[in-house]
Amino acid sequence: MWARTFDARLASWNQLRSAVSNIPADQCLHAINAWWFDTPWRAYHLHWDDQPTWPDPWQLLDDNLFCGLARGLGMLYTISLLDRPDIQDAELIDTGSDNLVLVEQKKYILNWDRDQLLNINLAPLNPRHRLSQEQIKTQIK
Repeated sequence: MWARTFDARLASWNQLRSAVSNIPADQCLHAINAWWFDTPWRAYHLHWDDQPTWPDPWQLLDDNLFCGLARGLGMLYTISLLDRPDIQDAELIDTGSDNLVLVEQKKYILNWDRDQLLNINLAPLNPRHRLSQEQIKTQIK
């Protein structure tokens, strides 16, 4: 169940990051994906054209408005703040129909399905927009 207050959401997010910091990458990414899929969904909140003014991770949790892009951004923030050497190539991409988080050279796909992460048959992607883990690290204050 999604926490109602910012303090409770922040505590839950901190617990998530602590819980996944030392477990195998596949379990870590599954937990992150599942946690963000619990957010209350909203059709539109963020847009790629507004990227310079996107909220930082704490503001995102405080806003409590999660479209597919906001949820993917939250996943990328979470992965980036873990700073695990085994998941350093995450990127958020806009496919035109989804905002996916790709990890380990597209082996894992987050923000696509709550329970399925492995890339079984992802068609060739021509992303409209993309944001790398390295880029997002420079934006986290």
